[in-house]
Amino acid sequence: MSKPVLGAALSIKSIPAHRDWLLDRQRDLEVQDFFRADLLDGDWRSAAGEIKQMLSGHTGRLGIHGPFWGFKIDSHDPMIRQAVTKRLLQGLDAAEFLGATQMVIHSPFTTWDHNNLDLYPDNRGNLVERVKATLAEAIARAETIGCEIVIENIEDKDPRDRVRLAKALESSKVRVSLDTGHANYAHGSTGAPPVDYYVEAAGDMLTHVHLQDTDGFADRHWAPGEGNIAWVAVFRALGRLTSNPRLILELRNHDDVRKGAAHLAALGLAE
Repeated sequence: MSKPVLGAALSIKSIPAHRDWLLDRQRDLEVQDFFRADLLDGDWRSAAGEIKQMLSGHTGRLGIHGPFWGFKIDSHDPMIRQAVTKRLLQGLDAAEFLGATQMVIHSPFTTWDHNNLDLYPDNRGNLVERVKATLAEAIARAETIGCEIVIENIEDKDPRDRVRLAKALESSKVRVSLDTGHANYAHGSTGAPPVDYYVEAAGDMLTHVHLQDTDGFADRHWAPGEGNIAWVAVFRALGRLTSNPRLILELRNHDDVRKGAAHLAALGLAE
């Protein structure tokens, strides 16, 4: 059986240093510039055009990290929901311009929610309705341009919560993302299950993975091998999927991308 080929999350500043590595195996790439409000409200087309030139010859799958700073997708306030919708549509504009086929957004579920969401019988249903109100236009746009929206775990203690949410949104262009470091933080600090359980819970709804290592205490974004994630178990679970998720090294230090990839390759897990 062939091993999965790793990709990376890079920015306009770091793509050039890894361009040859990306093109050598036509690796998947996630562009991490278009979550910034200042760029989305500015001359983002120039930045996107520059990135397109950098990626000449790249045929791997391309995605972006969508906007997330300063908001949640389940706001109770209609005015805030309008602002969130606007930001997500701006992200999708950038995705379409780049030819990206995936955009990462953040799960609304908090550590507080784990103990309190079921305190009242309508809470979960109301959360879903608020998310639907926020994402309706973005999902319609994503369907039109062929860009999948993936919901990434952040504080999620129950790995099933955002999977149920994604299914409730009833779109072939809404799936889930797993951030291994976020899951390991939740496991180590809030009592969540280990990372491989998040893979199993998502099943073939999982089409995107942020690969990063942590110590279980904080969101370190270390290279694989620097923390304590059980990578063999994670990749064993990934190997049971048929959804072919993008495996994206998302590291705090982009210079460590190849080191992280080399560690997983040395374990015989990926290329």
